[in-house]
Amino acid sequence: MSRRAAPKANTEAESEGPPMSQLPPSQAAPGGAQRRPLDAGRWHFNHGPIDIVAEAHGDDVEVAVAHELAWRRFGTVLDELVAELPLLRQPVRDACPLQGPIARRMWRACVPFRAAFITPMAAVAGAVAQELIACYQRTGIERAWVNNGGDIALHLAPGRSARVGLFADLARFDLRERGPLTTDGQFELRAEMPVRGVATSGWRGRSFSLGIADSVTVLAGTAAEADAAATVIANAVDVQDPGIHRRPANECKDDSDLGDILVTVDVAALAPAQVQRALEAGAARARDLQRAGLIDSAMLVCQGQWRLVEPLSSPSSGISAIAKQPQAAAVGSVFA
Repeated sequence: MSRRAAPKANTEAESEGPPMSQLPPSQAAPGGAQRRPLDAGRWHFNHGPIDIVAEAHGDDVEVAVAHELAWRRFGTVLDELVAELPLLRQPVRDACPLQGPIARRMWRACVPFRAAFITPMAAVAGAVAQELIACYQRTGIERAWVNNGGDIALHLAPGRSARVGLFADLARFDLRERGPLTTDGQFELRAEMPVRGVATSGWRGRSFSLGIADSVTVLAGTAAEADAAATVIANAVDVQDPGIHRRPANECKDDSDLGDILVTVDVAALAPAQVQRALEAGAARARDLQRAGLIDSAMLVCQGQWRLVEPLSSPSSGISAIAKQPQAAAVGSVFA
């Protein structure tokens, strides 16, 4: 889907590193990409609309090498995508016309949903994160994650795990607040689980949405697959109500890949029964995708209500742990 501005995701390091004064200064590449160290294990990469936080743990030398490889690859990503942008904004059909590895990954993630209108842009953030996480899949790296504005690709060596913190409603996000971010819940991803991607979509986020979900967080085998599925499920969280306001996407953003399709621009406080109906519609779509093997699990949130689609293989693990947390918890290692 077309991207729009939203608060960037934060990543909380668990290892102690040297003071910032001992870290290298911010650096820029000839093409315009920039990077700066956040601490010994984390880097912030930025190039135009792409905003990445990459973190890795393991052998110090291998971590440094992986970060450098990711930086070099990052510097080529935006130009590569722009070169195929007209095709990336076209609806997905049976035959893939794209050439670049990220573009083709976007297309593959969206193919299962081609019966309805979808363009490869629905998976762009996850596909970029997935491309960069490959730089960390090497001996000596115990665990790593690439967080592209809340769409996360992970690498977990055998026996390793990562905690993910969920912030469900961007309407409550206040950039003026200082100190640790309080999330709505946390869950753990372990190496033996079939999940290496986490993505969130909703009408309040940085992507246009056809539905009214405040957030839909999806766990899937890859970040690109999670990104596409989150878009589709968020679109399905919907109900007919005069309190929902929509506009053609190309009136909100003139180069939107959605053209004149109506997207949600505002949602008034709805009757609880209406919210329930919308969430049930989204959960039904999520369960369909789960039965098709396209997602592991999902959390759907709308106006203070939520639905959890638990993993089929282990209902007590992963995102299901959120349902067992009576109160919000402090942010963990990564944040969606």
